[in-house]
Amino acid sequence: MPGITDKDLLFQLREGSEEAFRELYARHNRQVFAFAYHLTHSAVDAEDILQDTFLRLWSSRGQLPDIERVDNYIFMIARNRTMDHLRRVSLQQKLIDQVWANISEVSDELEQQLDAAESKRLISSALEGLSEQKQTIFWLSRQRGMSHDEISRQLHLSRSRVKNLLVETLRHVRQYLAKHSILLAVMFQLACLHWA
Repeated sequence: MPGITDKDLLFQLREGSEEAFRELYARHNRQVFAFAYHLTHSAVDAEDILQDTFLRLWSSRGQLPDIERVDNYIFMIARNRTMDHLRRVSLQQKLIDQVWANISEVSDELEQQLDAAESKRLISSALEGLSEQKQTIFWLSRQRGMSHDEISRQLHLSRSRVKNLLVETLRHVRQYLAKHSILLAVMFQLACLHWA
């Protein structure tokens, strides 16, 4: 529509002219798309914002004010639509981050449980080849947290005998774990500092 200004088109749009609407779209859609794309970095989102912008222009055509700069008005709608979109995306990202954090927490907990189960299985295997006395001393020390003195009283052994048997047992378990898992062997070594 050569010779017709945006303001003329706006007047026709207020009267319900689809042709005027199509012309305004043809004149301004590329700039609106470029603006939305620059802020969202997404062609799909920019296209949605473009459609929303002109849908809003069409649906509010009967209430449009007398506007001097129609391009500015269209960009104001586009800006508002873009900001709404970015706020929604930001909220969704926060929700996604929260869900991911929760999943990671559960995953970490599960991994620790699996590590603990694997560790327990390997330690049990290591102990199978030892005497019943060594196994008993180990479990009293490890599971019940009993001291050398408490174990010696319960098993009627000298404190030094309990300590020696426990040291031998810990050495055996540590060597067994080292053959199967370096990480578990290191963790076990650290735990030994507490038990011995």
